[in-house]
Amino acid sequence: MTADRTSEQTDPVVRTPYGAVRGRYEHGIAVFRGIPYAAPPFGPRRFRPPEPPEPWDGVRDAGAFGPTAPKPPYSEAFAQYLSDPVVPGDDCLNLNVWTPEPGPAARLPVLVWLHGGALTRGSSAVPVYDGRAFARDGVVLVSVNYRLGVEGYGLFPDAPANLGLRDQLAALRWVHDSIAAFGGDPGRVTLAGQSAGAISTGALLAAPQAQGLVRRAVLQSGAPDASDRDKVRRMVRRMANRLKIPATAEAFAAVDRELLLRTQAEVGRRSSPVLGGPAFGVVVDGDLVPRDPLQALIDGEAAQGVDLLMGWTRDEYRLWLVPGGLVEHVDRLGAVALAGAMARCRCGHEVPRAYRALHPDAGPAETVGQLVTDHLLRVPLHRLADARPGSSYLYEFAWPSNLPGLGACHALELGFVFDTGNVPESARLAGEGAPQELCDTMHGAWVRFATTGDPGWEAWDPAHPVRILGDGEPYTAYGPRDPEVALWSTEASTPDPVDGTQARSAELAATVRRLRRSVGVRPH
Repeated sequence: MTADRTSEQTDPVVRTPYGAVRGRYEHGIAVFRGIPYAAPPFGPRRFRPPEPPEPWDGVRDAGAFGPTAPKPPYSEAFAQYLSDPVVPGDDCLNLNVWTPEPGPAARLPVLVWLHGGALTRGSSAVPVYDGRAFARDGVVLVSVNYRLGVEGYGLFPDAPANLGLRDQLAALRWVHDSIAAFGGDPGRVTLAGQSAGAISTGALLAAPQAQGLVRRAVLQSGAPDASDRDKVRRMVRRMANRLKIPATAEAFAAVDRELLLRTQAEVGRRSSPVLGGPAFGVVVDGDLVPRDPLQALIDGEAAQGVDLLMGWTRDEYRLWLVPGGLVEHVDRLGAVALAGAMARCRCGHEVPRAYRALHPDAGPAETVGQLVTDHLLRVPLHRLADARPGSSYLYEFAWPSNLPGLGACHALELGFVFDTGNVPESARLAGEGAPQELCDTMHGAWVRFATTGDPGWEAWDPAHPVRILGDGEPYTAYGPRDPEVALWSTEASTPDPVDGTQARSAELAATVRRLRRSVGVRPH
């Protein structure tokens, strides 16, 4: 069944495999919100893989965002910068579709968006992710909700791992089966995400069950990664200790949902991208994630023929450290902070020493921040691009926020990618007066990539072209991060082979613990 549209006032109706949905025409764009792609993951389905939704009779209203996954709120320090709406309800495995031309004849490119939020926060209802501009420019935009935190990424002996990732796979399958009725081409799907959404995108690219579902991929400020299983287990065990229950899915399922969220927030408060610590993440499970996703992609075991658009912001770390005055705090800690970063990145003294030589005017916070950013993002993305030259495109977002201290921080590029720089939620990070020219440039590049596989600049090759998107005209720099990335060779990143290695490791671990106690904030 195609969409029914006799006038701008007539609501569009599209039939999905589970029943018909009625959306809304907004500014000439057909918008469908809150469409279930899986059954509510509660009751007997809690801590179980996603199941298909129950079919419905008649026409289901899809005019409002569906329920968001259970999640704790951001701390006050981060809430001033990051929007995170809460929509109550159990039917949280839902998605939204923006399309300019519903109906199977259109065959438009599709972009599927996975939100960020450290796998513990965020949703598709964040206003910055409004898909109208993509639909306006000929791309069907699909945004997805998935299980978060312990519900989606807890590691238990009596439940499957990576449930949130399995939700995302179920949403991708829904897109493959359903998107033609909304005007999309299931053979031209771009999977895109930022931060945790980009990590998820990388994991799905490498997942055997997702092969053939994705033609292109966008990884913004996140690299394919598998978390240490013990780190995830520690999160679950610490929660279990506070709740005085066994560390099993059965026991967790019996806990009041609000109490579970409060406990999760308390346990995760001292974890951070800079300092590490126990946290939820995608893990190797022998099934959906059979091995480390980055290595699988580098080895060419998966996602052959998939074009990649990947990048970072110049000052990622500033969103992690500016709220609450943590930049100044880390600057005061000095050598202690650098030792903590060494332990976090498992590198030897040569790496931070070389960073200080390359950037002699940088303070400890900037050195620590860029060191960790390279470890988490730039080095693995360089490795992935090196393995896929000719089909990989890299960028650096370098426009500094108009708000004090944030610089070109983590998540700042989102309003530019979605061309939503004028919504109040974008101004929380960008301040007033974000340049529309940069919105046009970035959004246009993402549209071109989803449509053709080429965002408009040189593909990765031995010269290492990186598109710089900041003040003024965009330009291509060649190897702008190569000096730092070169430091992460095996020799440079191995701890010094001196006597007392175990004592040194214990000392660094103790330093990180002291630093976490001093900082005590859970970032985005």
